[in-house]
Amino acid sequence: MTVKYINNILFFDEVNVLDFAKTNQTPFYLYSQNLITHNFMEYTQNLNTANHLLCYSVKANSNLSILSILSDLGSGFDIVSAGELQRVIAAGGDPAKTVFSGVGKTEEEIKFALSKNILCFNIESQEELNTLNKIALAEKKIANVSVRVNPAIDVKTHPYITTGMRDNKFGIDESEIINLYQEANDHKGLNIRGIDFHIGSQITSLEPFIDALSKVISIIKELKSLKIELEHIDIGGGLGISYDKKPIVSKEDFSKEILKLVEPLDLKLLIEPGRSIVGDAGILVTKVINTKKSPSKNFLIVDAGMNDLIRPPLYSAYHAIKEVSQTKNKKILSDVVGPVCETADFLGKDRMLSVKQGDYLCVENVGAYGFVLSSNYNTRPKIDEYLAKDTDIKKIRIRDTIEQILENEKKCLV
Repeated sequence: MTVKYINNILFFDEVNVLDFAKTNQTPFYLYSQNLITHNFMEYTQNLNTANHLLCYSVKANSNLSILSILSDLGSGFDIVSAGELQRVIAAGGDPAKTVFSGVGKTEEEIKFALSKNILCFNIESQEELNTLNKIALAEKKIANVSVRVNPAIDVKTHPYITTGMRDNKFGIDESEIINLYQEANDHKGLNIRGIDFHIGSQITSLEPFIDALSKVISIIKELKSLKIELEHIDIGGGLGISYDKKPIVSKEDFSKEILKLVEPLDLKLLIEPGRSIVGDAGILVTKVINTKKSPSKNFLIVDAGMNDLIRPPLYSAYHAIKEVSQTKNKKILSDVVGPVCETADFLGKDRMLSVKQGDYLCVENVGAYGFVLSSNYNTRPKIDEYLAKDTDIKKIRIRDTIEQILENEKKCLV
């Protein structure tokens, strides 16, 4: 438990959040290096009997300092753009331990990734397969490939973060997968390395993973009968965290059940965790600008908005919100809303809180898909990010200035 009260003051890891908020501009993100390390090592320790590689999903939180920490722990990386690959390299990550996912890889991105000798391209369509082969031959390279299966599994998560159902844009239908592997086997610019799937995000039970893996194992057996040998199986990511204290599958149970099915295959296991590494390792600290009462609602208007954390309006996502300083004052049912000019600009609705103008609130479990989804909407600066290790706190991203936001437009002003 990284968030706790000591003498009615909120602490995150070992940081006194009230003292830190008083001396630093809000809103800001604060991450725990200890918890990121713990979450990563929990996977590693539970998979230690298997030949495996954890490829951290960069899209979950792409801050260079966080990527550097994970690289030092031995992590590989899962990327979905050339920009993310450049981040991995800038952070000291190894391209040879990096897989490139995503349905829309451009020719420029493919060339760049080939030049950096990445571990594998996860192929999402026949046209992508043909394009990659053409580029590899032109560049006098051999591209390592894995074909992404769409196993048509309903993971019972938010529809925007399902990726393994038939009407999703991701992966290749099971009925077409064998033909695509046979075609890949004939391409001179390609080297078949593996098979992969990714069925969604924020999955809190084992069943969808087991169902998808069972389908993919059947495909592997059929490929083997056709003399198409694989080196690895990539089961993607998607393991969730508990935003609302409800029980979820543990990394230990997840690893144990996955290994039961994968170890007999004698293939290297790749996993692409993101949220389960960084999700619970971050908080957003915000200050109450004003309180407001309407005939039907109480509002706490804070300085963080949907431009800083879009998950609540985008996914109807729940994040616990706590007072940074507890009092004995009566708690009032309130909506926590931001300064952005949108009705959808809220961090939480119907929360029992006791705060006044100038007090601070903490939004929990924002380490994944928090800052990375932020924007400059309403010409608001992207905010500071900090990293704590015990009581030592370092700034790992500097807040935008308005001048920086305007700079590229000023250069083109007509």
